[in-house]
Amino acid sequence: MDIRPARTVAELQAAEALFDGPARADWSERFLASPGHLMLIAYVDGAPVGMVSGIEMVHPDKGTEMCLYELSVDEAHRRRGLGRALTEALATEAESRGCYGMWVGVDTDNEAALATYGAAGARDEGVFRMLGWPVAR
Repeated sequence: MDIRPARTVAELQAAEALFDGPARADWSERFLASPGHLMLIAYVDGAPVGMVSGIEMVHPDKGTEMCLYELSVDEAHRRRGLGRALTEALATEAESRGCYGMWVGVDTDNEAALATYGAAGARDEGVFRMLGWPVAR
């Protein structure tokens, strides 16, 4: 397995089976051009089989932390440590960027995600509610 950062739209589009939908070129370009946005892709035999995305969040009185935005591993490659390896690679990248910590929001009944993040060293910091605002397009 090889984990490396995505740097081109073509790399993101080649990995789009790992996403919830197609990797649009315009959104991919914007993602790659945005400082603090990061996508690491895991490859096995040259094929993308997993990804993790992170976003640096900066606040004037807190500094910078990394938000693990999304993690995905191809179903045929699950339960082999790829999710843990991707999470650990993102944490290493966060540390190299000077982040003071990393966090992820996860559904309380998502056993696979909880096990993966726990295996990668995450600690439960309590239950929180996520609220959202739909924004019209």
